[in-house]
Amino acid sequence: MAVGLSTLPRLFPVPGIRLATTSAGIRKRNRKDLVIIECATNTRVAGVFTNNKLRAAPVVLAHRHLAGHSPRACIINTGFANAATGQKGLEDALACCQALAEQMHCQTEEILPFSTGVIGERLPVDRIINAIPDCLAKLDADGWKDAAHGIMTTDTVAKAFSVKTSINGKGLTITGIVKGSGMIRPDMATMLAFVATDAKLSAEVITSALQEVTRTSFNRITVDGDTSTNDACLLFATGQGELVIENDSEDSYQLFVKELGKVFLDLAQAIIRDAEGITKFITIRVTNGLSESDCLEVAYTVAHSPLVKTAFFASDPNWGRILAAVGRAPVKDIDIDSVSVYLDDVCIARSGAVADDYSEAAGKNVMSRDEITIRIDLGTGQSQATVWTSDLSHDYVTINAEYRT
Repeated sequence: MAVGLSTLPRLFPVPGIRLATTSAGIRKRNRKDLVIIECATNTRVAGVFTNNKLRAAPVVLAHRHLAGHSPRACIINTGFANAATGQKGLEDALACCQALAEQMHCQTEEILPFSTGVIGERLPVDRIINAIPDCLAKLDADGWKDAAHGIMTTDTVAKAFSVKTSINGKGLTITGIVKGSGMIRPDMATMLAFVATDAKLSAEVITSALQEVTRTSFNRITVDGDTSTNDACLLFATGQGELVIENDSEDSYQLFVKELGKVFLDLAQAIIRDAEGITKFITIRVTNGLSESDCLEVAYTVAHSPLVKTAFFASDPNWGRILAAVGRAPVKDIDIDSVSVYLDDVCIARSGAVADDYSEAAGKNVMSRDEITIRIDLGTGQSQATVWTSDLSHDYVTINAEYRT
């Protein structure tokens, strides 16, 4: 059950973007499983993709197409990931692009394919192609909500966020959707995400902005330490709004990145809030390290510890597990005698041992909450980093044990 998520917020249309969703029967009958995102001519698009060496066929093709052409549309299917499918998988993804391109009267290379679902299975290409006309007929600027549902796999809720504001008197709209619930570990983005803005951005600005906000949002989440074969995150800039940013030295650039960061952070945290089997949303904040990379190593070591994660599922303030994880983090200059660990505002460990003023009752009180912050003070420097994760429950095991049944 998702933690802290309910209905979708208001999603503002982005001029120059239309979306449509339909049921193609890709893996299951009568579920939304095919999405098309159309972008207006001259829309600038930037993307980041998985670093997993087993790149899915659509990732390979989307990366190739994006490098040489200005996209006109994305075609996204759920049910099957089209990963580990070899040359046939590339041919299947290309066939879907060709079919959509023919009906949109554009080049095949102007279509970007994306897939999510079971690894190792071929796409039902005929079913996808047959559903394209119905999908195109539904294209609508207000199609964000349906699209958020249409890209889901093991997600229990749709995930989207939107802002409408102004920068230096110029109007700005940013709207995005994301899917992801399991196989979540940042090595780019670890999910499928599609975010659009009506700002007019140069190639330099859209690339640097995407990389900057991804680094502190999608690259700071983890459920289970597994990096997907299909990770992709696209940022569309249609240029149909009032805001124009030509270079990252402009004052408006940082203000834009701040607003874009709000959308990315909300989407990233929504993935963790809907993590497979989640009962607790956990923030791990590591402070006073020698470097940000040191802080991240400590945070991820704690976040990936099965012993820590199961203790949180049990609402057990087992401080020794957290401190042990800190101690084995691959960081050269950790001095355990300088480390303090807090659960929310309760200090549970200090100087390599239980804190003198700690009580089990205080620890249990914090652990009973469904949103908890672990703060780890390394006491060696001035750097910090934050990671978001979930607990490890019986349901997580069940979901993944029964994933193909």
